Amino acid sequence: MAKSSKNVSNSSSKFVFWIIGLVAVFIIGFIFLGNHSKTDMKPKGTIDYSNQPFLGSKSAPVSIIEFGDYKCPNCKNFAANVIPVIKQELVDTGKAKLYFMNDSFIATDSVRSAKFAESVYQELGNKTFWKFHDLLYKKQPVGEQYEKMDVEDEKFLTSILNEVAPKADVEKVVKNFEEKKSDAAWKKDMNLADKLNVSGTPTIFVDGKLFNGKTLNDLEKLVEKSAKGK
Repeated sequence: MAKSSKNVSNSSSKFVFWIIGLVAVFIIGFIFLGNHSKTDMKPKGTIDYSNQPFLGSKSAPVSIIEFGDYKCPNCKNFAANVIPVIKQELVDTGKAKLYFMNDSFIATDSVRSAKFAESVYQELGNKTFWKFHDLLYKKQPVGEQYEKMDVEDEKFLTSILNEVAPKADVEKVVKNFEEKKSDAAWKKDMNLADKLNVSGTPTIFVDGKLFNGKTLNDLEKLVEKSAKGK
């Protein structure tokens, strides 16, 4: 397993609770990794959102970024349980667009899967990227299987892409990946994560401002505040 400046064991001990109200009928308590400080971390300059996968309308006034690692179990849960609610309440309503950017720090296969996903985006576009992205998280091994497997090897990744794209398109992506054409896009994400001092996944930014809240309501307020400030 590759090592980095981000300490996985330490970050795994720090959790943030999201309490999500769904149509005032019931409340879901959800835990995800949030290993960042309590201070606002603003970027040194503007963020380049070009050529990044996103959900929502390009004209949405606010840009939300989720930094994630495809080997992060908390990111898997976040993608399954929290992102759909953010999409419903903020993206589908036109209040914000949601970008996914890589912060691949857990292991070598974190980097491999991120670069492969970037190849999917480059060759097959935004729509297929999100299909692959969601399925990759769903198929992330858990428990002992997670610990034993090099979960994001190329064969594993290709088998997932085969479920959402025809063979000819899969071959295009594999060629892109093997020729390292996606490396620069991945590095762009990693450089931005470093610039923003991202220290764990998943981490959320709203128009370049670190989200420190604990509830969906907190996120909605930050999005509204950001929109009013434009």
